[in-house]
Amino acid sequence: MLDIHVSLMIVALLLFFFLIFQLNQRLFIPLLRFMDARDRTIAKDLKAAQNLSSDSDELLAQARENLDRARSEAARLRQEAIQSVKAENQQAYEAKQQELDAQYLQFQERLEKDREALKSTVLSQLPLIKEGLKAKFSQI
Repeated sequence: MLDIHVSLMIVALLLFFFLIFQLNQRLFIPLLRFMDARDRTIAKDLKAAQNLSSDSDELLAQARENLDRARSEAARLRQEAIQSVKAENQQAYEAKQQELDAQYLQFQERLEKDREALKSTVLSQLPLIKEGLKAKFSQI
């Protein structure tokens, strides 16, 4: 019937344990080390990515802050430029207004002198004009 050989069973059992030990030493332990190293590398890369993300968030916040400052500075400079141009235009307007007022006064004075000259010329020529009118009326 069945013969059980204890010595063969012990050899098979020893061979089984030897194979388990060898597989553990040559396959499972290196595989576990590789998996642990991979997990550490993944964790390290995730931490680096989070640091980069936080750095990029800080840089983005700084960029937005710089843009806000630049916009406010540009608005301030634009407002100063507008006020400066308005002041220059106002001064130019007032200077031109004074010049025109002075020219108007000179024109009025010349007009008054011309009127007086014309009046004196007409008054001096009045007898001749009367004579000329009488001659014209007499011809009609």
